[in-house]
Amino acid sequence: MTALPLRDRVALVTGASRGIGAALALELAKRGAHCVLIARTQGGLEETDDAIHRATGKNATLLPFDLQKQEKEMDMIGPSIVERFGRLDILVHNAGALNKLTPVAHVDPRDWNELVAVNLTAAWRLIRSCDPPLRASDAGRAVFVTTGRVPRPKAYWGMYGATKAGMEHLVLTWAQEVANISPLRVNLADPGIVATRMRSLAMPGEDPATIAQPADVAPALADLCMPSEARTGARIEIARTG
Repeated sequence: MTALPLRDRVALVTGASRGIGAALALELAKRGAHCVLIARTQGGLEETDDAIHRATGKNATLLPFDLQKQEKEMDMIGPSIVERFGRLDILVHNAGALNKLTPVAHVDPRDWNELVAVNLTAAWRLIRSCDPPLRASDAGRAVFVTTGRVPRPKAYWGMYGATKAGMEHLVLTWAQEVANISPLRVNLADPGIVATRMRSLAMPGEDPATIAQPADVAPALADLCMPSEARTGARIEIARTG
């Protein structure tokens, strides 16, 4: 029987009800991790859990949660996981919002506040909440999913790109702060162009069959969560299509 490299490890995955988050959660579970799954929709989380159970015979822990509306409650996520499981080894922050593609001068303040809350503030609160147990793990790993719009700005994508750029800066700063005092490794992952719901909203005329699927990038993302991953403070491009 093949040893499971993430056996007994606990992984927190946000945006896990569909797309990249769901595919990654399944991949981590196949490698032995117990996954705590966060998303807004209970039904989507249950679908991911069903896929994990079919593949592994085990279930995930489901945490329906709105990263925009439940900001303060996020401070308790890390402590609650430790209270229940005794540890937290992996954090993958995959959840994100696109909202509208619009000229910078036409950005609506409500849309701006929503994207700041989901794409930037949620990352900060997850770091605050999960930093202590991740540092305490003998092989803590944190991966934040980002976008090619940060290094490659494009007209009408300013609101999305700016909030993700802020997230990148925050994450890379955290990586430096923990680099020499903990086994924790913190990295950014750009999965490239992938057939997700967000991609279909941005590019409604694109044939999703012509681009990478979430399951195509999940193994490489899971590799960043492995104890063998030595990089930290890196921005890693997982795949690039088109």
